[in-house]
Amino acid sequence: MKTLRLLWLLLAVLSGAPAAWAQVVTATPTFFRATEQVTLTFDATKGNAGMANYTGDVYIYTGVITNLSTTPSDWKHVKNTNGFGTPIAAEKMTALGNHRYSITFVPEDYYPGLKGSGEIVRQLAMVFRGANGTPEGKGAGNTDIFVDVSQTTALQASITSPATSNNNPVLVSGGSVAVTATASAAATLTLTLNGTQVAQQANATSLSATVAVTQPGINTLMLTATNGTTTVTDQRLLLVQPTITTAALPTGAKKDGVTYLNGGTSVVLSLTAPGKQSVYVIGEFNNWQPTAATLMKRTDANDAENGRWWVQIEGLTPGQEYAYQYLVDGSLRIADPYTEKVLDPNNDQYIPAVTYPNLKAYPTGKTTGIVSVLQTNQTPYTWTTTNFQRPARTNMVIYELLVRDFVARHDYKTVTDSLAYLQRLGVNVLELMPINEFEGNESWGYNPSFYFAPDKYYGTKNDLKKLVDECHRRGIAVVLDMVLNHSFGQSPMVQLYFDGNKPAANSPWFNQTAKHPANVGYDFNHESAYTRYFSKRVMQFWLEEYHIDGYRFDLSKGFTQRDVGTAENGATYDAWGQYDASRVAIWKDYHDYIASVSATAYPILEHLGSNDEEKALSAIGLMLWGNLHYNYKQAALGYSDGWDFNWGYYRQRDWMEPNLVTYMESHDEERLMFENLSYGNSNGTYSVKDLATALKRNEMAAAFFFTVPGPRLIWQFGEVGYEVSINENGRTGNKPIRWEYYRQADRRHLYDTYRALIALKKQPVFTAPTAFSQELTGQAKAIHLSNNDLSVTVLGNFGVTATTINPKFQQTGTWYNYLTSTPMNVADANATITLQPGEYFVYTSKPITKPANSVLPVKSAQAVSGLKLLASPNPTGGAATLYYELSAAVPTVTVTVQNMLGATVRTVPVAGRQTSGAHELALPVANLANGIYFVRLQAGTQQQTTRLVVQH
Repeated sequence: MKTLRLLWLLLAVLSGAPAAWAQVVTATPTFFRATEQVTLTFDATKGNAGMANYTGDVYIYTGVITNLSTTPSDWKHVKNTNGFGTPIAAEKMTALGNHRYSITFVPEDYYPGLKGSGEIVRQLAMVFRGANGTPEGKGAGNTDIFVDVSQTTALQASITSPATSNNNPVLVSGGSVAVTATASAAATLTLTLNGTQVAQQANATSLSATVAVTQPGINTLMLTATNGTTTVTDQRLLLVQPTITTAALPTGAKKDGVTYLNGGTSVVLSLTAPGKQSVYVIGEFNNWQPTAATLMKRTDANDAENGRWWVQIEGLTPGQEYAYQYLVDGSLRIADPYTEKVLDPNNDQYIPAVTYPNLKAYPTGKTTGIVSVLQTNQTPYTWTTTNFQRPARTNMVIYELLVRDFVARHDYKTVTDSLAYLQRLGVNVLELMPINEFEGNESWGYNPSFYFAPDKYYGTKNDLKKLVDECHRRGIAVVLDMVLNHSFGQSPMVQLYFDGNKPAANSPWFNQTAKHPANVGYDFNHESAYTRYFSKRVMQFWLEEYHIDGYRFDLSKGFTQRDVGTAENGATYDAWGQYDASRVAIWKDYHDYIASVSATAYPILEHLGSNDEEKALSAIGLMLWGNLHYNYKQAALGYSDGWDFNWGYYRQRDWMEPNLVTYMESHDEERLMFENLSYGNSNGTYSVKDLATALKRNEMAAAFFFTVPGPRLIWQFGEVGYEVSINENGRTGNKPIRWEYYRQADRRHLYDTYRALIALKKQPVFTAPTAFSQELTGQAKAIHLSNNDLSVTVLGNFGVTATTINPKFQQTGTWYNYLTSTPMNVADANATITLQPGEYFVYTSKPITKPANSVLPVKSAQAVSGLKLLASPNPTGGAATLYYELSAAVPTVTVTVQNMLGATVRTVPVAGRQTSGAHELALPVANLANGIYFVRLQAGTQQQTTRLVVQH
């Protein structure tokens, strides 16, 4: 029910007319109050037609929209408290035949708790379903259905037929239209067409007439009711298909979407919609009215652009934002599929001004549904980093994050301010989960609808560009998670060709039924030339406009037209994953196109298919996700089944190129630390469920993860042992943000282990080892790799009991424990070593310097770890808290705040002696101007400084 459109309610209230759902549900009488009896009649063949062929009992599911409803989905006094799937007798409708069903009640008495509540009932809200909750009967596009409730006893009038949806024009065929109208009390009822009277009935409550409508284009049918003291009106727009002009697209405008012309006062709008009869552009430049000037031309049906519609809009004000839509065949209002900004009547109101300042208001009362935005003469973003070199694939360490669950402000700006944390970790690729407009605000983003518009819930387009720019300045590439397997119902391309509850057979882009068992939403047909054109435009756009460095393509195995069926029909994932020559050809075409736009861009597939197909894709140059979560989980837990890591190395799969992006965790897997603490193995006093032990086990897993050649991927906060289950608050629901983990000694030790291993991974030996071997099947595991300059040996015991291992050092002599910088003399390369449970070593044949300021190897070495100073929240607008740790008691602690010029703007003394351990200190910053400040903590002889961003 979250698909309710608030504007449908507002338009109905503003016009004084009943909600425009008469074709699905009719109310008798048309005008009724909450205290009066009403009969609702449902036509199952209308709307989404989801129950058109259903022969069982039909039940209403209903509540009311009152003055206390905060959103369109905020139904009050729902009749059935047992749940949607358990209808009750009071909801059962009477079958009238011919797929029509009715129910009669007095709203005030029918809805529980409504009578005496004092609430004002504005609408009845409803859907319909069968005896067990399915199938469902809803409005067009699977929307909920509303019927207006009268608020007055004064005269009201409405045109009841022809009915319309969303105040769209009614398409007239045959040169005439049957009109019926009704009034709430006796009145003189008059019909006019384009200002000329065509029918009248005195002292009546109803009127019927057949009206001749022959004028091409938009005609206005007006009903006027007057009883001598009160006059009310209602109107319908009638569309007689106009004569369409055929003309080629103007030079320089050979693309879908908006083409901005010189001068800033004119644009060309183009839409692909083959088979449609007429398309108007409506918007703020024509008061949302379909006019002759904004009737779109059609390109020549015989040329390569068949199905294109276009119009040139003149007289725009340079730099001004204009909201607009396409009105297709007089009945469908859609936003531009290629728009770079949308306005959403349901969700924009929940975007904070601090995230998206001065967001353009939705044109309430003018139209319905999502609208697109154009703006001429936009000030271009000035890129400051123009010489960025993308990391080599062999050196890639990818950090996957969801903006919403990474920073509390859920915006690009705060992620930008947090990049020092990732840079310090050693990350060189930032992978953002989907950030193009998706349905709603709170989402993982895998329900996309607009592919060229950054989702405003995360900030402005320039905030996103600044994030990319700052990443590049820090040597970090940016990869976007792109969802082109499917789209969702808000997509204009879905809406353009829709049949009941699925895409129509003539959709240029979508399959009517998905070709594979893992599909969600509506399945793209990637063998269609229309889909190929659209997808390539998407791929080109972000590379060029936002300077991003590549894509992680979601569900890439779904880019198939080999029909293995859906899960509901018994299709298996094994059959879907088998080699598909058509799918390989599709991906080769996309790979080659991406390379033509940006030769070094990263094309990463979430394929997870058969190795013969993945090997072929890798040979083309595509990179592929390698899911080793189960294996690393089993090993970290201490269980011997499934703990083999061998498949995480691309050569083990017989691939020739390092195109395997292996991961222990991603957004889709349960968190390793949660599993350790919940299910870890034990033996005597040794238990993986112990927090310190669980963190140490993840350090060991990391040692056998980063030391395997090839690109690696880590999921946000895995480096500090994030232990909240993926299923908390629902799988895709908001998760708690745990920046405080970084201040905890054991978790910080895990972070610094990651950091040190990532730094080691970037040594040349991992790029091109002359010798590599791995023994990863048993309890004691080992990795060996060498080149002419360096040898590395990694040893570890993943069991919960002690064991021995032959280290097989590549040479005798002095070796160095990389993580402790401790030398060790090896006289016998094969002398066995006893490893305690969870014990591991990373040895190098020469000393390798670890990153500076690491807490390794001794967690209590405060001279190394410093004061662990951290300011949070950061950025802040009012107050911040300083967190720090003291290794010993100190007589005095002082805090100073300096601006960028080095001037001290605030001193915060701390009274009295402070003991050893963790401390917190409130730091008021409300009176500081916006900017970057340096907070310096002096504790005895120790001193540490951190950066604080103030942003009111």
